[in-house]
Amino acid sequence: MTTRIALISGVCLALATSAQARLTDVICDDTARLQHQLEHVVGATQQARGIRGPEALIEIWIVPRNGDWTIVQNYANGTSCIVAMGEHWEEMLPEPA
Repeated sequence: MTTRIALISGVCLALATSAQARLTDVICDDTARLQHQLEHVVGATQQARGIRGPEALIEIWIVPRNGDWTIVQNYANGTSCIVAMGEHWEEMLPEPA
């Protein structure tokens, strides 16, 4: 848990230098920069995505080693925002028919 907090804090501090990121609100940044932080700083991989509307795409990022998860909303203007994060992600497989 301490490692997770340190990683999230590092990402938040890195994103806080962006003009768009405000720690008191949802964390937003340039899509490529945010994806780079998730992949290379946090160690997350994109596991799922879906269209939310004509201007937005939702992605779920998971850290395989510990199950931490992040939900990111990407906008058509090239900005992405972390809208939720948590821990202990568990993939639910469908019950056999």
